[in-house]
Amino acid sequence: MSSTELPQTMKAQLLESPNALYTLASVPLPQPQDPHDILLRVTAASYCHTDAVVASGSVPGLPPVWPHINCHEFAGEVVMAGPAAAALGFASGVRLAVAGRGFHCCGVCDECAAGPDVERGDLHGDIPGVSAYCRASGTCGLTDPGGFAQYVVVDARQVNRIPEGLTDVEVAPLMCAGMTVFTALRKAAVRPGSVVGVVGAGGGLGHLAMQFAEKMGAKVVGVESADEPLRLAREVSPGATVVDARTTEAKEVGAEGQSRKGVDVVLVLPESQKAFDYAMSILRDRGTCMLVSFPAAGFHISALDIMLRHLNITSVLGGTFAATEEMLQFAAKHGVKAKFETFPLDKLNELVAKYNQGGGGKYVVDMAM
Repeated sequence: MSSTELPQTMKAQLLESPNALYTLASVPLPQPQDPHDILLRVTAASYCHTDAVVASGSVPGLPPVWPHINCHEFAGEVVMAGPAAAALGFASGVRLAVAGRGFHCCGVCDECAAGPDVERGDLHGDIPGVSAYCRASGTCGLTDPGGFAQYVVVDARQVNRIPEGLTDVEVAPLMCAGMTVFTALRKAAVRPGSVVGVVGAGGGLGHLAMQFAEKMGAKVVGVESADEPLRLAREVSPGATVVDARTTEAKEVGAEGQSRKGVDVVLVLPESQKAFDYAMSILRDRGTCMLVSFPAAGFHISALDIMLRHLNITSVLGGTFAATEEMLQFAAKHGVKAKFETFPLDKLNELVAKYNQGGGGKYVVDMAM
């Protein structure tokens, strides 16, 4: 499609102010400005917990201006590509998956210049000059317009081609939720025979973490505290042990056959001190606690756990472009897919209401509806 065939306006869901409902509006079509820019026709846009946080206005500086177009995990097809993007092979019609981070990296900061850092545990780093962790870069859906619109401008250096075997609607939930838990499991060096605990196992991230860990050959212990998420966790990982934290105390959760009871790695997904305490209690001595959530009040951590039990506490925030590519290929090969419900763009507020009910899984805007 040439620029002369493009519409002058598009439909987008706007957040006019903190804690407001989304408003469907007609807005000017976004215009590529940088040689790496791609004008993407959005085909699927997934709702993430961070979208709810941004919509609340509780994060200083996010979004930088109102109104704002939310959504940082989405998919679409190329409509127009700048010269640098075209040189990378992003022709019209190419299907792309987009994670919000790394929009217009600076190319000169320590993160961009560093490349892979094995000593820091970054085994899947990006090439020097482009980093998903560039502090000067923007984030589609957070600092810049995101995917809850018919079109969006993305950076060719922040995208991934969609593998065969995955639809756009299936890919969208993987671009934050899937990428984050996959990176967490890789950073924790999960391998065949590892015992992995997932606290929050039936949520948007948790049910994907269960699948990824299982396909990596790990024994999986899922922890939940609500009926529907428990059902979902058992559905996606029938070979896992799934426990109800409301009726099963942490001391009862052990890894069968281990000389030291407990899991080797535990992912903490809920923003809850109670969930964190449960996670620490099921972790074996010298195990790794992987934080994937960041409550505003933080977590209280026992110094005795660190000193006497020799526990490791670390974290992830998203993942590199290279790790995202590995995640997509892994998901396509092993059939890792989110359980999701779809809504049309004009029903986004209904999607959010359903999300707030806490039923687990993911919720996706399907632009074909």
